[in-house]
Amino acid sequence: MKQALLVIDIQNDYFPGGAMELAGSPEAAHNAATLLAAFRDKGLPVIHVQHLAAREGATFFIPGTAGAGIHPSVAPRDGELVITKHFPSCFRGTPLLDVLKGEGIGTLVVAGMMTHMCVDTTVRAAFDLGFTCLLAHDACATRALSFGDRTVSAPDVHSAYIAALHGTFAKAISTEEVSASL
Repeated sequence: MKQALLVIDIQNDYFPGGAMELAGSPEAAHNAATLLAAFRDKGLPVIHVQHLAAREGATFFIPGTAGAGIHPSVAPRDGELVITKHFPSCFRGTPLLDVLKGEGIGTLVVAGMMTHMCVDTTVRAAFDLGFTCLLAHDACATRALSFGDRTVSAPDVHSAYIAALHGTFAKAISTEEVSASL
């Protein structure tokens, strides 16, 4: 089975100065760009996913704003597929599953943002749909989360979600390991 790189929601609002800044977004985007270059060099399929807010009251990824744009570090090239989504899962309400099946893709290499939301949801859905996932853990970023009177730091949120996905839902490996395996 073929593999494809899935670049999820690496968009301007997640970077410093954006409406929903994530911890480590520049570093994660740099690693995603490294993966993107490796896939392009090998002529392997790349799929970009862009989240556009569709719910009333959304505060980021507002259609038509600069913040909703895909970050220049991972900008799609002509001929690379860009899928628009409105929910955390890249599969919900999009043609992603049909595209993957049509191209004979069996393995997804995943990079993107936010680890605890769209990356997690998409990897779990991909597993449920029968795909093998390689999760480039250092090409993902997230933010701190709070519940009650407790705040969990972004690095701890990231580690907890990667740890939960690794093993059953995905194999979590570094950008360097993914690139070396191509």
